[in-house]
Amino acid sequence: MPETGVIARPQLVLASASPNRRRLLEQVGITPVVTPADLDETPKSDESETSLVERLAIEKASAVASGKDLVVGADTVIVDGDEVMGKPADRPDAERMLRQLNDGEHRVLTGVAVVCNGRSRSSVTETFVRFRQLDGATINWYLELGEWVGKAGAYAIQGSGSLLVDAISGDYHNVVGLPLTALDRLLDGFGRPLRTWAND
Repeated sequence: MPETGVIARPQLVLASASPNRRRLLEQVGITPVVTPADLDETPKSDESETSLVERLAIEKASAVASGKDLVVGADTVIVDGDEVMGKPADRPDAERMLRQLNDGEHRVLTGVAVVCNGRSRSSVTETFVRFRQLDGATINWYLELGEWVGKAGAYAIQGSGSLLVDAISGDYHNVVGLPLTALDRLLDGFGRPLRTWAND
């Protein structure tokens, strides 16, 4: 009787280069396969911020999807009034963002998608964040740290950026970049909630 081949177990693939998203998964005992997607993230004309982050999450996951692996895509933006803030282009842009967010409340939206075998499930999580009243010295101190690089809205709540925040309402992990509860629900739709990947 011929020897049967070994069937590979599906993997959890993170279609993101974000170390924060990877660390959040590692905190719950999961080591994902990291395969970043490289996409044009320009919003479409008349596209809402909610539609934008959900579309980009799906496109990122779909870009690296193959076979039976479950691929996770995510996209986060800051919304202040009518402006959608992504990652700052440079330090002056980061300073502009921080001064605009100063002493006010903004929204953090993260789209999350899971793609597997041509199927996709996605959702958008919203969290409200209120900044403290910041003086110029505090803003300059934070800019000097360089923590704003590559961060939507020019701050990282899980780092020194926590000192800029007065309060949040909603999912903290969403502000970091990956709402774990929302991801758990999406994975559960494929029969593989987060707990089944822990220490796998």
